[in-house]
Amino acid sequence: MIFASFEFLFLFLPAFFAVYAVVPAGWRNAVILGFSWAFYAWWRVDFLTLLIGASLLNWLVALEMARAGVGSARAGRWLAFGVGLNLAVLGYFKYANFGVDTFNDLLGLAGQDPVAWSAIVLPVGLSFYILQGISYLVDVHRGDTPAARRFLDYAAYKALFSQLIAGPIVRYSDIALELAARSFTLAKFGAGARKFMVGFAMKVVLADTLSPVVDAAFALPAPQLADAWIGAIAYTLQLFFDFAGYSLMAIGLGLMIGFHFPRNFDNPYLAASIQAFWQRWHMTLSSFLRDYLYVPLGGNRRGPGRTYVNLMLVMAIGGFWHGASWNFLIWGIWHGGLLALHRLWSTRSAGRRDPRRRGERRDALAAPLPGGVERRGSGDRRRDAPRALPWWLGHVLTLLAVIIGWVIFRAVTLAEAFGIYAGMLGLHGAGLSDALAWHLTPDRVATFWLAIAMVYLPGLLILARARGLVPQPETSMIARVWWFAWPVMAFLVAIVLLYSRDAVPFLYFQF
Repeated sequence: MIFASFEFLFLFLPAFFAVYAVVPAGWRNAVILGFSWAFYAWWRVDFLTLLIGASLLNWLVALEMARAGVGSARAGRWLAFGVGLNLAVLGYFKYANFGVDTFNDLLGLAGQDPVAWSAIVLPVGLSFYILQGISYLVDVHRGDTPAARRFLDYAAYKALFSQLIAGPIVRYSDIALELAARSFTLAKFGAGARKFMVGFAMKVVLADTLSPVVDAAFALPAPQLADAWIGAIAYTLQLFFDFAGYSLMAIGLGLMIGFHFPRNFDNPYLAASIQAFWQRWHMTLSSFLRDYLYVPLGGNRRGPGRTYVNLMLVMAIGGFWHGASWNFLIWGIWHGGLLALHRLWSTRSAGRRDPRRRGERRDALAAPLPGGVERRGSGDRRRDAPRALPWWLGHVLTLLAVIIGWVIFRAVTLAEAFGIYAGMLGLHGAGLSDALAWHLTPDRVATFWLAIAMVYLPGLLILARARGLVPQPETSMIARVWWFAWPVMAFLVAIVLLYSRDAVPFLYFQF
């Protein structure tokens, strides 16, 4: 069952809200847990036991750490035990096939027979709920959040269906207070429903319409220049509207029942540097990598050389987390290298502008790593490195680097990725092949350009409102009506499209 399906929209969701609305507040976590387990079991009932087991493990380990004392040596041993088990589960289900396949490839090169192996099925959402478990244990050990006393509360957090499968990666500390007590109001329900409808339209109207174009382009054995660039740009758009749409739907569903999940996207394709891109893309993963990998490794506090190594290592791990494939590892290294180059360039640029800043070390939380935010007092402010380039040039270079990375991220094999790269360089010709042209129907071409327009629309609206060209929703009745009306219209269009074609799974389900 996926959000963009009739089973979810007209069976699961109405039943959930009907029960949730009538039970006493003290029973609502139990309702969340029961429906969430049923939601997860829709795919594979047997994998539900793995989710329950992971929930029970982390809950018990956290309690033992709390009994041992925050930061104590005994609590540290419990932390190592819990994190180790979480990583072992993730490693077995996600990376065992890759390890055996790689070993068999080496045996083949040596002229030896391969090892017999039955492929392991990856449970849906495993990567996300394992990361949640690790963040919970580390936060309890650091004293950033208390251990959950009731298994019901922790299990409800762990299984919460609105963010279980593909994030955003919600930390226990983000919603611990709301797990204990939250309001279920019409205002929150309406605001959440609006977010859900917008995310649903992003997924069905834009991402799913572009999906056949992407599949056709990446299936070409020798894509030409137009084929490769159309396919790469279409995937860049598809992935954003698919994943950002899912995240917005999850945030909306959470708000409908009183939870405030962290934002996961902030117009990443408007970024003018690779650092800004990672501050805006998959923000909950970016902050996880920063807080639980980059900073513990030393961040930028141990000199420039170690900083570059940390950036490369963290992004390589982040890439490999996405999937057991050399493609994902290379993609992570690509972005790690880009972040390291950006830091080197920005440091030298700052030194040239102000010699007093040479050698200055910035706080680790403000480092140019995914999710880097400078924290000052009660507010957070993005810290932009000095730029010698105009915004438009930085934006073009950043987007080009991101598109190049998305090619190897999308390709099934390295050979497929290299084929697209060769096409992007025009090595297979400069035209548009008939095989791809057949898929470029008028509705898909229109969606392609609409998606591009939607990428830039938020930035244009900000500029227009700053100059008084567009009224604020709270100051204009027409703007207010439109603010409420267009998500409903977009949702209805998405429902019609969903009825006319098969549901397309969310792209991040496979990661």
